Amino acid sequence: MPEGTSLLGTQVRRVEDPELLVGKGTFVDNTQDETLAHAVFVRSPFAHARITGIDTSEAEAAPGVLAVYTSADLGDDPVPAFAVINKLAPRYALARDKARYVGDPVALVVAESRAAAVDAAELVDVDYDDLPAVSDVEAALAADAPLQFEEIGSNIAVRRHGKDRSDPFEGADHVTRVRMVNQRIATAPIEGNAIIVRPDGPSVGPDHVSAWVSTQHPHLSRDLLAETLGLEEDQVRVVAPHVGGAFGGKAGIGPDHAAVALAAVRLGRGVKWVETRSEAMLSMQGRGQVQYAELGLTSEGRIVGLRLRMIGECGAYAGFGGSFPTGSTYIMAQGTYVIPELRYDGIGVLTNTAPVGAFRGAGRPEAAACLERLMDVAADELGIAPEEIRRRNFIAPDAFPYKTKTGMTYDNGDYDLPLREALRIADVDGARAEQRRRIDAGETKLLGIGIATYVEITGFGGSELGQVEVHADGSATVRSGTSAHGQGHATSFSMIVSDRLGIPMEKIRYEQSDTAIIPTGGGTGGSRSLQIGGSAVGKAADELREKAIEIAARMLEAAPEDVVLDGDFSVAGVPGSSIGWTELAAYAHDQEGGLGVVTDYRLPSATFPFGAHVSIVEVDTETGRVRPLRHVAVDDCGRIVNPLLVAGQQHGGAVQGISQALWEEMVYDENGTPITATFVDYALPTAADVIQLETSNTETPTPVNPLGAKGIGESATIGSTPAVQNAVVDALSHLGVRHIDLPCTAERVWLAANGHGPDQWREPPDVFEPPEGEDDEEPEMVEA
Repeated sequence: MPEGTSLLGTQVRRVEDPELLVGKGTFVDNTQDETLAHAVFVRSPFAHARITGIDTSEAEAAPGVLAVYTSADLGDDPVPAFAVINKLAPRYALARDKARYVGDPVALVVAESRAAAVDAAELVDVDYDDLPAVSDVEAALAADAPLQFEEIGSNIAVRRHGKDRSDPFEGADHVTRVRMVNQRIATAPIEGNAIIVRPDGPSVGPDHVSAWVSTQHPHLSRDLLAETLGLEEDQVRVVAPHVGGAFGGKAGIGPDHAAVALAAVRLGRGVKWVETRSEAMLSMQGRGQVQYAELGLTSEGRIVGLRLRMIGECGAYAGFGGSFPTGSTYIMAQGTYVIPELRYDGIGVLTNTAPVGAFRGAGRPEAAACLERLMDVAADELGIAPEEIRRRNFIAPDAFPYKTKTGMTYDNGDYDLPLREALRIADVDGARAEQRRRIDAGETKLLGIGIATYVEITGFGGSELGQVEVHADGSATVRSGTSAHGQGHATSFSMIVSDRLGIPMEKIRYEQSDTAIIPTGGGTGGSRSLQIGGSAVGKAADELREKAIEIAARMLEAAPEDVVLDGDFSVAGVPGSSIGWTELAAYAHDQEGGLGVVTDYRLPSATFPFGAHVSIVEVDTETGRVRPLRHVAVDDCGRIVNPLLVAGQQHGGAVQGISQALWEEMVYDENGTPITATFVDYALPTAADVIQLETSNTETPTPVNPLGAKGIGESATIGSTPAVQNAVVDALSHLGVRHIDLPCTAERVWLAANGHGPDQWREPPDVFEPPEGEDDEEPEMVEA
């Protein structure tokens, strides 16, 4: 780049898109190799049943069948997992002894073709002894509820209790209480899970396994596959080709992947498994909390104390998502506010439903939705404007770095800055005037205005690899251990290298997601990629620049401190003496053995992006239908490298957040049968349901990393859901409506508008006092 200018901060079109747009994507299922066998799972139709016998003989004799496996065939050890929250609730590659949810894999058929495997799976005869099931997370806490794992002694898989058991409301003039549900939703990426496993691949030598996996964490997948197969990490190669979305649902591998890998090794040939949409709906689910929230305030609206009692859904096998009430929801419970006293209790509960994992935000949206709904109810009860009650309690800009009650240290922030901007863009005063006009006129289509502010945690500390290599022709290759599945890493990382080195972007190639060429990597999750991976790539580019300047100095017969890189390498004050990257790189490869740098960067601490969303909706009191009219998102993710990529993340995140607020919900009946397991039943929004989003940014660069960047991948999801929910309730508040649970469906809205909504508060189950001698600890900071 010319001296004094920077590519960073400008809109650059994604370099990844052309091959995707013209059908040159390389997804796992694109591999149609005749040598591959195909795997199909036999899954339990029961939510809870004892497995008393499995007859595989007829299936094994079916045409094209290579093998049929049950749990007894695949080893005695539980499969390693992305996160284990209770060792007394192990999960195996296939269910053994009991099936614990509808869809639990019981057997695996491997055949020469997928059609043959599907046909043979119908012939596997499984004897089940049906057991009582529980699908409701609070019902699972009852003394007589069926236990998922008798060894635990209850259905509580994990718990966290605060050390302070005192009254958080001492001195409060008013206490606002709300019981709210943050519903379970399907992750629903475009591409489901998929894996190909090839033992003894010719390109990698004996006693090795190569796997192509649709995953957001190739290196974690490699490590877990190696552990599953009893191999060393360097004996397993994992490649993640193009990945059709993940949103937290493809963290490492799951038991299905492990079963396919074990089958491939036992058969000694490549095996392919691609999840059906029905399977994907049951394998990837997120959210799922029941929240009992109480907020003590003075009569002026100043927060005195907060008490939260959170119940998280684990699903059948202590799924990772069940730990969020004790982890990420807990650490972000304070939000953007000064809260003098915080009493927190969280538990994760087992039920006969699909295991719950991460979904965009992974526990942080649940914290923000709870707190922002609580603030709006408090504002209504005290007669204070929603924005005003927030401003009276914001952490002040000069208070950073700020230590929260949950042990986090917020890096920096000005929480009123995006709120002011969002209110201005949305013209909230004008919207409220129209709202009042409709009410006064007795109209049935009412206006609601909802506000939400948030702060979230990203990066989570940790380290990442960065590599830059300049080839003999002057082109460059950039590598990092992060793994894109739609975020635009190739664009942003190439921009950083081009900015540092002056090599045109069209001459830069980005490589990722192959453990054979990138030895380490943290993958992508927790909005970590740019601030950690980008900083690592930037560090590598800086070091390579210094190397190149030293080489140029020798070539130009000058001192390194006199060499200037401004497109070409030249000597300051000596016109006409310069060399380009092509000449320098050719020299380096001929005389120096190449030109490249491999390094890593460690983020010293997490970063905390923040923002404000304003939603304006129209609510039809005659039908309960909610129609979004405007959605304004002002998100602050620190320094922006590429505004186009940021806007893309804002749009995608906001749509998912709006959808949770209004439409999406994974529903089980009382017997544990999923009744929204297809796109016919599950209300995923279409393009016709989505409005034009109004996204913008404020920029508060973080001092934590050299780019000044914070995460953006999950922020808009966090801010949008409570803004829309608050807007729906605001439209009906003059009718006495104080709360409507997520999602704000037409039925729920109509019932509330007509005086039939549920009670705002009821006393929580008596399960929140810690067992004798149990204490709380400071949260551990781990990579997502």
